[in-house]
Amino acid sequence: MAEDGRELAAALGPLGLWTGQFDGQQFAQVRSAVSALEGQGWPALWFIEALGREALTQAALLLDATERMIVATGIANVWGRDPMALAAARNTLAEAHSGRFVLGLGASHAPLVGMRGHEYRRPLARMREVLDGIDAAPVQGAIAGAEAPRVLAALGPRMLDLAAERAAGALTYLVTPEHTRTARSRLGSSPALCVEQAVTLTDDVEEARRIGRKHLEIYLGWPNYVNNWKRLGFTDDDVAGGGSDRLVDAMVVAGSVDRVAERVREHHDAGADHVCLQVLPMDASAMPEQEWADLASLLPRS
Repeated sequence: MAEDGRELAAALGPLGLWTGQFDGQQFAQVRSAVSALEGQGWPALWFIEALGREALTQAALLLDATERMIVATGIANVWGRDPMALAAARNTLAEAHSGRFVLGLGASHAPLVGMRGHEYRRPLARMREVLDGIDAAPVQGAIAGAEAPRVLAALGPRMLDLAAERAAGALTYLVTPEHTRTARSRLGSSPALCVEQAVTLTDDVEEARRIGRKHLEIYLGWPNYVNNWKRLGFTDDDVAGGGSDRLVDAMVVAGSVDRVAERVREHHDAGADHVCLQVLPMDASAMPEQEWADLASLLPRS
């Protein structure tokens, strides 16, 4: 059964943040950073699950470190937990932090799934199986009924269809506004469409491309992204040799805050409800706290 995508879109607001930078920091530093983000007015924060902190544990820590901000897993790997555990964690966080947790689920990628000891096969079927299990889980006690909205990581048409059918919306990653337009058409008007957008705040074109190419390096080895880029019109030449300038420039917006605002508008005009900005810092090991503060000027003010 589809969830209320319009309610989720309103709660998230038009702009948020997405980050993979927390895993390299002590949590005391992360706590201080997210407190500052909340003070700047950021309404929603998405974070990665890869080889660092476990997603649902980190969600609990981030929710505890904030008072108003929505915290969303971007994404929790569906091969990493059985559906009953996901349902219990989802309801636990929803009961403790009403209205502030979003469960983003994704099928991940073969190398990361293999590290968990699983075989990556039939990801769409796996996602359906997990959703069925969550819906059927016998959650009891104080957390029963305290569900949080769920969003599915989706690029291709079949996963977008599943997001429209079984979730409050979809999260897309490393896409263009053209993909956003296609995704909105596929989802229909009701589900929330959340779009990650990578940015780097430098006017040095060569440095921006170095940062962008480094960011894309791992994704160029994963068929999910390569196939999606080809659906968008990129060629074999674009995805070879570390990625063409054309691909890097399309995936990572470089330049001023105004340039970022322009790309955000393009996604919104194409049908996105919520754009979550992923800042790629000059120092890949650092949290981009100054850039987050600079981009906060784009947040709508009441």
